[in-house]
Amino acid sequence: MDITKSVLSLREKALLYGDYSTYWSQLSGKLLNCRKKLNIATRNRGKFNPKSPVTPEQIAENHEYVFLYVTLQLLTAERAWAQAMSIKASHSADTKGMTSKTRSHLVSRLDKGARTAESLAQALSSAASGASATDLLDARAYAALLRGAALFEKQSWEACLKSYAVCRIIYSALVTSAKGDALKDLLSETIDPSIRYAAYQAKIPRTLPIATIARKAFDHADPELADQVRQLNPDVLEHGDPDAKKGAEGAAPTTLTWRGREVKIEDAAIAIAWATVGTARGQLSDKLASAGNLRPRDMAGAYDEILVASQDAVDATKQAIDELRAEGVTQGDPRMQSLQITRTAVNFEMISWRIGRNRVLVGENDGVKTEFGAASRTKKRTEEPETARGKDKAPGRQIARLKEKVVLYDGILQSLESIKELPGVANDRDLFGRLEATSQYFTALKSLAIARSHAIAGSAVNSLVLIKHALDQCNAAIPSLSNSSDDDDQDELTPRNIQVTQRDVTLLHDILAGEVQRGRALVDIFNSAGGSSNNKQHSASASASAQPQPQTGGGGAPASKPLSSRLSDYPVGGVDLDNIVAYPPRLEPFPVKPLFLDVAWNYIEYPGKAEQQQQQASGAVTVQQQQDNTKAGAAALEPEAKPQKRGWFPFGR
Repeated sequence: MDITKSVLSLREKALLYGDYSTYWSQLSGKLLNCRKKLNIATRNRGKFNPKSPVTPEQIAENHEYVFLYVTLQLLTAERAWAQAMSIKASHSADTKGMTSKTRSHLVSRLDKGARTAESLAQALSSAASGASATDLLDARAYAALLRGAALFEKQSWEACLKSYAVCRIIYSALVTSAKGDALKDLLSETIDPSIRYAAYQAKIPRTLPIATIARKAFDHADPELADQVRQLNPDVLEHGDPDAKKGAEGAAPTTLTWRGREVKIEDAAIAIAWATVGTARGQLSDKLASAGNLRPRDMAGAYDEILVASQDAVDATKQAIDELRAEGVTQGDPRMQSLQITRTAVNFEMISWRIGRNRVLVGENDGVKTEFGAASRTKKRTEEPETARGKDKAPGRQIARLKEKVVLYDGILQSLESIKELPGVANDRDLFGRLEATSQYFTALKSLAIARSHAIAGSAVNSLVLIKHALDQCNAAIPSLSNSSDDDDQDELTPRNIQVTQRDVTLLHDILAGEVQRGRALVDIFNSAGGSSNNKQHSASASASAQPQPQTGGGGAPASKPLSSRLSDYPVGGVDLDNIVAYPPRLEPFPVKPLFLDVAWNYIEYPGKAEQQQQQASGAVTVQQQQDNTKAGAAALEPEAKPQKRGWFPFGR
């Protein structure tokens, strides 16, 4: 049976609905049921008779007895551990700490649990028991876990370190063989922090990784146990665990240099995480260089590894600072000062790659060019019909794409603000000025995207104002971003990060300058064509600096006909490209085919038409009277009409 996994499942179920006292009471009930099955339970008001320890031969005789015996021993050890943890939890809120009597009681309970687990491991170690090598190692690790907890409370740091080292080495071997997630959580949440604290109390340098400390402490363990671990997984004793093996492939750095300051990395977790960041940086560069043309989403997905690695470095630095603060180390201590510089460096690195990922998602050249196609469909665009391609050109889709860009720009600006809040950044004038210029650069890009959405919606005045604001922001950012010498040698395959090169800001400035001229022309055309009063008031101020200069003569009229009016004439003397069209456009007549609408003819009012209609009306009345008189005279001259005969014969009915 899996001893450790069974114990962890019992703890998880009990602590999910209660505390250690609840777990303690549940174990007492299970122990009673197990003793009844083994027929060793003490009767009510009966005399207690201690039982002799079970031998390996008894275990080998009855397999059912093996399961019940192992369960009995585990429940006994766990009940002692649960009682100790209940005592510790009840005194955790005491400001003065535990009394010596309470601590002695706590240690005695943990010692009893450790002795019970050790007796179980000893019984299973015999060949007569029939236990497998994995079960034996699991029992030894569980016993070492309880023994390490007892020594930790007793504050015997050297012995505690050895017990936890045995526990960690065995569980690392079991994790690689059985792939147990529960064991990984036990290693990261319980065993590793205990080893780190015991190593600190034992005056072991922080620069040593936990795996190295555990491996050195395990060297003094039983050689037979070491042989069993090697048979299960020989790599564990060489590198401690797979993570340490990855860190051992590339030497962990001992110093960190940032903004001309070199600090010593005294924490092993920070050193390993920083080495992983360097490895992930190289892998990202290789991936982008060898992949060719990737879609923006695929390029952004390549940043996941370096973001995770940099986040691990940030977490390791925060944990080291919290540990020093818990120990009472002041801010003026050199160790704390080094960690603060390290914290700023690793946070700057993480935020830099986060900004680079957003820049990749925005599009090529930070989205400065007009690209309204979906980012995830660039490769399929050649296979789509024209009707499907036209959907991306719809105004609604274009505005939605611009909104996505604005959200990404907002994320970049928020990341830049978080960098300014890091320790020491505000005092670095050069860095702070470059961050301000970078914020102005991305503010200009955001304003450009919003201006394009206004242009698509038909508001040329708002678009011009926003583009002019973007140009002002870009002009303010150019002096600071143009002084860089190390960042401008980047090529297109270099991963994007927080660095804005001179090429980027120059491209943005050129596009904004052209967009401003285009916007001024559109606003001037709108004013010439006539718009609403509100739009005219806004456009008057927005286009005041446009100042169009058409080709005119002294009187304000065009000096000659523009080229657009002389397309039927062959230009013998050449074409005057300075006079292509008449600007501003003016209203001119042009010949068209006349249209005759009879219905509209009846509603046209001409001078004298009313008198003519009255004469026609009076003449029509006279003619009508004459016709009526004529009909009356004709009726008088006609003979009387005879009655018609009815029926078949002259006589009717």
